[in-house]
Amino acid sequence: MSVNKEIKKITTHTLQSLKMQAIPISMLTAYDFSMAKILDAAGIEVLLVGDSASNVMAGHETTLPITLDQMIYHAQSVVRGVQRALVVVDLPFGAYQGNSRRALNSAIRIMKESGAHAVKLEGGSEIEESVRRIVKSGIPVMGHLGLTPQSIYQFGTYTVRAKEDLEAEKLRSDALLLEKLGCFSIVLEKIPAKLAGEVTKSLHIPTIGIGAGNNTDGQVLVTHDLLGITKEFQPRFLRRYRELFTDIHDAVQEYISDVKERSFPNSEEQY
Repeated sequence: MSVNKEIKKITTHTLQSLKMQAIPISMLTAYDFSMAKILDAAGIEVLLVGDSASNVMAGHETTLPITLDQMIYHAQSVVRGVQRALVVVDLPFGAYQGNSRRALNSAIRIMKESGAHAVKLEGGSEIEESVRRIVKSGIPVMGHLGLTPQSIYQFGTYTVRAKEDLEAEKLRSDALLLEKLGCFSIVLEKIPAKLAGEVTKSLHIPTIGIGAGNNTDGQVLVTHDLLGITKEFQPRFLRRYRELFTDIHDAVQEYISDVKERSFPNSEEQY
């Protein structure tokens, strides 16, 4: 008689323990049930239901158009496919900026309606009151500093952030503030590797890097980029582990050809 081993779920405490043991944390994006199930089974520690769904799933140029309802839909789909990973959901643009009550209500909706485990917010001192309210309500919060895509029109470009002393110092200060407010982790996006290492050492909570070098406590990529499903996005920090755009394209062309030639279905593929 075989006994199924109990699946040990990843929690915010797990991530803290991994930092203390200097074991890097792996994190990827997920937006649907099928992909979430594959990533979870592969052993990923954190799944981010990112507002990047606006780009890779809906075809928008930026992350701004995606709504709270749409984020909840994607989060619900991901949670159904997960047995082990910690599921973090982005609060979308307009769901928390400038109004801490709205921020708390948005976070509560995500947690109640999707069953996710945490939320992520972009920014530092500008969103202090929102982070404070959400954390005090018992909802785990992941921060996000550096290149914050929801502020792309303010930045005007997707270039590396915090290269100048003033912005670098603000990032250091914001990271310490987010830790003080109770964030369990912080994403550092597209900042100099040296700065990311300094910030990581200054914090007790884990940092997750994307385009921030190898001195953070973990790494995150957009799954569609890692797998080569998207072709246009090719930043320096991206490593493509597969070229699925080509594989899927070729498979579909083979299918079309078989259909046209009536070689599919064959005699063994029909009733």
